[in-house]
Amino acid sequence: MKKHWHLLAADASVVGRLTQSLHCHPAVAAALANRCIDSPEKAHSFLSASLAELRPPTGLKDIDKAVARLARAVTSGETILLFGDYDVDGTTATALLLEFLKSCGATVSYYIPHRLREGYGLQPRHLAEVALPRGATLLITADCGSGSHSAVAAARAAGIDVIVTDHHNLAEPLPAAVAVVNPKRRDCPSGLGHLAGVGVAFCLVIALRKRLREAGFWEGRTEPNLRALCDLVALGTIADVVPLVADNRILAKTGLDLLGGVRRPGLAALMEASGIADRRAGAEDVAFRLGPRLNAAGRIGHGSLSVELLTAGSRERARSLAQQLNALNTQRRQLEKAVLQEIDAQIDRRPELLARCSLVFAGSGWHEGVIGVVASRIMERCYRPVVVIAVNGGHGRGSARGIPGMDLYACLADCKSRLQELGGHPQAAGLRIAADQIPAFRAAFEESVGRACRPELFTPVLPIDAVLSLDDISEPLADQLERLAPYGAGNPEPLFLARDVLVVSCARVGAGHRRLLLRQAASRGGPCLRAIQFNAAPEEEAPARFERMAFHLRWNHWNGSRSLQAVVVGTQPTPSAAMTA
Repeated sequence: MKKHWHLLAADASVVGRLTQSLHCHPAVAAALANRCIDSPEKAHSFLSASLAELRPPTGLKDIDKAVARLARAVTSGETILLFGDYDVDGTTATALLLEFLKSCGATVSYYIPHRLREGYGLQPRHLAEVALPRGATLLITADCGSGSHSAVAAARAAGIDVIVTDHHNLAEPLPAAVAVVNPKRRDCPSGLGHLAGVGVAFCLVIALRKRLREAGFWEGRTEPNLRALCDLVALGTIADVVPLVADNRILAKTGLDLLGGVRRPGLAALMEASGIADRRAGAEDVAFRLGPRLNAAGRIGHGSLSVELLTAGSRERARSLAQQLNALNTQRRQLEKAVLQEIDAQIDRRPELLARCSLVFAGSGWHEGVIGVVASRIMERCYRPVVVIAVNGGHGRGSARGIPGMDLYACLADCKSRLQELGGHPQAAGLRIAADQIPAFRAAFEESVGRACRPELFTPVLPIDAVLSLDDISEPLADQLERLAPYGAGNPEPLFLARDVLVVSCARVGAGHRRLLLRQAASRGGPCLRAIQFNAAPEEEAPARFERMAFHLRWNHWNGSRSLQAVVVGTQPTPSAAMTA
């Protein structure tokens, strides 16, 4: 797919101030300025990203009510049930609450619903089948519960108090829980709406530890070190693709530092099974290696397997669980491939679909656990909002993914008269629909997206931070860039533009990748830079020269050593007008 190259115009005066204050390369200063970090104070705060700079959780609406009720349950020995979602965000939030409450000596257990047999969220059946048999008097949700009105009402009738911790969009009225701790509440002044579900759970733990300290609870006990839980927070935050800004960036960076030491047996085993045990894990590893394996449990197995792994106490048990997750992930890929092939066949039969503003695909026999991943793949390939619906009998479960610049949830909400259930975020959502409503929903969704999205949104943009000559690349520059990580939504990896690049050598490696040796054409006899270009078209031959090249600059870590490497994400062999500055 062709992309529009856009050279961002960082304010020259801001770049100058940052360059001088930080003693950094102008390209680094430009990248900071393009992320709205326009003062030395903001830059120092961004680069330090320490837990001490976290905003206090006291601004979260209902946090005081939640802490008071939970503290009473802990100190009086009540039976507490944690009810978590089956994705990585939900299972890490559940594991975090479980670990902390056990360290308090609380009587606590957890429950993760089965995606296919039970569906999403807390339901009245869970009170009768789980909470009451376990004798729970307090139930805490993790990454769910904001829409569970009937279940919360059933809990109250049964004498069970409910604390909701969640981050999904919610509508009034709220469920009648003891507390609904969700930063997306309209009346929540915290400014923490970017948090993932595990981040909200972490805020609850911060506030609870403080309340217990004030009550003298920790006298004679070991007070838990909350930093040790940040590996779980980083996993859920990165995997849920929430913006890696502000508090999320702090939590992700701290957690990734912990992964470098790998204290937790389950994560050590998962890194080994993922083939990254020999290096420091980064955000990309969480997003594309660890996260998918943890998610595979909830997608085609049972999400409780992920909680078991994350809380495993022995290496032997952790290795066994990690291998199970690895096998499930392989199975997930096969199921995903089968659905993608069916959708490709639909597009081949009806290529006019690609002229639409949105794409809605439905099929019987599709595995509900992989339709979210499939929707992401189709969105990336076609760059349209996508809904993929698995139909079983007369009902369908759908997963939707949006494109940058649009509010997917709002567009779906426009079609709520055609839907049975809807939940999610501006970029991702889930829904339930009667099978006979799918054609009407497809038309309504197309109309809503057409109204909400400007035509230019359907062309992906390659935002370039600065022009960078290959002759200006150095090890200190790569070190400075590394401090801007972790990268993700809201904090993309800096992208640079090099002009007139000579291709000294090119070799095919792996499945469609190219290994390159590059040099600035004007620099005769100058230094060469190693580069890798992933997913290059098989029929595409590397030219002798690139007129323009878009690339990331990274350290390539291998066998305990490191070397500079450019990761090429786009090339223009000849001059092109498809670029703005």
